[in-house]
Amino acid sequence: MGNLKSNKIAKGWMIVIACMLIQAIPFGVASNIQPLFIHPVTTDKGFSLSSFSLIFTIGTIVSAVASPFIGALYGKINAKLIYIVGCLLSGGGFMLFSMCTELWQFYLVAGIVNIGTSAISAIGVPLLINSWFDESTKGKAMGIAFAGGSIGNIFLQQMAIYSIASNGYSKAYFLFGVLSLAVGIPVALLMIRMPKNKDEIVVGNKKLDKAEDKKKEKVDLAYTLKEVQKIKYFWMMAIGFLFVGIYVSAYSVQYAAYFQGELKLNPSVVAMSGSIFAITSLCGNVVGGILFDKIGVMKCLVISSVAVFVSGIFLTMSGTSPIFAYAFSAIKGIAVYMYMMGPAYLTGSFFGRKEYGSILGMINLVFALGFSGGSAIFGLFTDKFGYNTAWMGILACVAAAYILLIIASRGMNNLNKDRRQRLEDEKEIKIA
Repeated sequence: MGNLKSNKIAKGWMIVIACMLIQAIPFGVASNIQPLFIHPVTTDKGFSLSSFSLIFTIGTIVSAVASPFIGALYGKINAKLIYIVGCLLSGGGFMLFSMCTELWQFYLVAGIVNIGTSAISAIGVPLLINSWFDESTKGKAMGIAFAGGSIGNIFLQQMAIYSIASNGYSKAYFLFGVLSLAVGIPVALLMIRMPKNKDEIVVGNKKLDKAEDKKKEKVDLAYTLKEVQKIKYFWMMAIGFLFVGIYVSAYSVQYAAYFQGELKLNPSVVAMSGSIFAITSLCGNVVGGILFDKIGVMKCLVISSVAVFVSGIFLTMSGTSPIFAYAFSAIKGIAVYMYMMGPAYLTGSFFGRKEYGSILGMINLVFALGFSGGSAIFGLFTDKFGYNTAWMGILACVAAAYILLIIASRGMNNLNKDRRQRLEDEKEIKIA
């Protein structure tokens, strides 16, 4: 019996390892190193920063539109086959960037790459983890799986900088596309599969689960989507995450072009900055989760707001010393928890479990709108007014984001005191 359980657990965690490899290389190639190509491509082709930056907006929109269809395919087609096709689109598409000469070609290929990446990462990884692990184990499994992206980024940033410098951006595109395929296809063929039956699903310790459930037992706030749409604080929170999406997009996508093109920093400094962010973002997610549980939403928002604002100041000072570039990346990485887990945590904390998925979907949609447009808006402002003015605009977005989120959080806390008391009174009446 013990051997059967150990074998089941081993199979489940092999899937987690497979997901980590997918996140580390195919996802990392498609999503994490593309900003490093902005400066060499725009310099060689004569594209404006705003026009080339649209590849990120187009890629995000295309993958968002395709996601429901990809999800439906997983219920009809073998997961291994979807992963193989997804890896071909993601890695093969990245290779195609090497042959692009016109803007519309970059836009088209960006759409192809993002559809493939969505199939193997944004949709594929959560679907696999949810299929292989029960409620008490899938959170840990998913966190470890997605950590692969940060781990891979530590090495990919360095490799991309030196490959572009020594081989040129066109050959670098081709080589990283080959790397994506070399890892993704074998993983898809040899490791990806759904559990054959319920007996293969990894189940947590039942005794611990029951004890934890009893400890956390309390009245659920149980908001519906229709209810929250009538609450002004919900919309303030949503708009707050719109601004979060804008600043995350600008800081994540445009820093490399700024360091290389405007500040003329050494490529090794740019590469080290990316690696520092990758390392600190790993710590940021873990520490952020602990902070949310220990000190609550309001204090976490204040800490994150200060960290993001200070990192933005250091970014503007990076031309005076590489130390500021490193500090920008490190502090930005520490504050990563607010956009990685903030929407999900705040939604559950303020609106309960009843229609959690629907409410979170609304928040994520607004965040995606900010993220998809943030880089293009920044590029437009940079072309018109210069980098200094554009970065000041991003700092204004940071301020707007956290002012709205803090006000919304305080407002929801006050509303929920009365709501929770009313629900507890109703529960006691029913029991009596």
